[in-house]
Amino acid sequence: MKTFIAFLFAAISLAASAQSYPTKPVKILVPAQPGGGLDLIGRTMADQLSKAFDQSFIVENSAGGGGAIASQATARAAPDGYTLMVAYVGTHGTNPAVRKLPYDAIKDFTPIAMVGGTPNLVVISPAVPANDLKSFIDYAKANPTKLNYGTGGIGLLNHLALEQFRAAAQLPDAVYAHYRGIGPAIQDKRGNQIQVLMPGLAAALPHIRAGKLKPLAITGLKRHPLVPDLPTFEELGYKGFDGVQWYGIAGPAKLPADVTRTLNTAINKAIQSPALQQRLASEAITVMPMTPEQFGQFIQADIARWSALAKARNIHLDD
Repeated sequence: MKTFIAFLFAAISLAASAQSYPTKPVKILVPAQPGGGLDLIGRTMADQLSKAFDQSFIVENSAGGGGAIASQATARAAPDGYTLMVAYVGTHGTNPAVRKLPYDAIKDFTPIAMVGGTPNLVVISPAVPANDLKSFIDYAKANPTKLNYGTGGIGLLNHLALEQFRAAAQLPDAVYAHYRGIGPAIQDKRGNQIQVLMPGLAAALPHIRAGKLKPLAITGLKRHPLVPDLPTFEELGYKGFDGVQWYGIAGPAKLPADVTRTLNTAINKAIQSPALQQRLASEAITVMPMTPEQFGQFIQADIARWSALAKARNIHLDD
């Protein structure tokens, strides 16, 4: 009888704890400097959750190590729901595929909620004599020495996605210029120092609209409303090009299930608001609501996808 009473008391205490969460400010680590997509997601979610719970959710920018510093800090935090992070394709997708990390992207975290993602697209210099993907592939095969390819850094999504395309199209070896960020790569592309790039839509869109970049195809399973005339790789016959620059919220491993569900419910409710969807859409981010379990499966599949590609294309970063 005493054992039953003790068990009942513990269960009631746990339920009360979950119902009262959060009782103090919650920290959301953003693995980047202020500004940009990661910071936007972090501050947007902090604002939405602060309103939902009538409690402060505070953004702390923690750049460095390709997201490893913020990831380590989150993994080492107490699993009580008061330290979260913006997990994204870099920290929980491409980095685990190409480098040794001081954290395990699967075992050290609790997936809470996916927020959304933005696709990548192949863009070429207007000077390249091609107006669609097929004519570009034909030109690239016939003139391999006339093309320089650019990335925002070795092993980043825009690099791996470009390698995925080159492998699928069976393009010849290429000369690569790896920049420190997609911004400098786009600037050199505008100057025709590089001719081929595969940035995220948000970064490329202003330059496409200015006529400085020529888009050929976009990732994802359906056309994007911001570039409705641009075909997807899928409809052009290239399967498996559904990778995106995604953003979500995660916490340390062993986060209580009730806290995880509470946060997931609040985030999913927020991102399904038409006003927030419109705001994110203006940044080329499409919401992707998921359960914690679905988000965890998504992360595992993304790591597996990019790990297989990195191994096949011999892409790795040696620390």
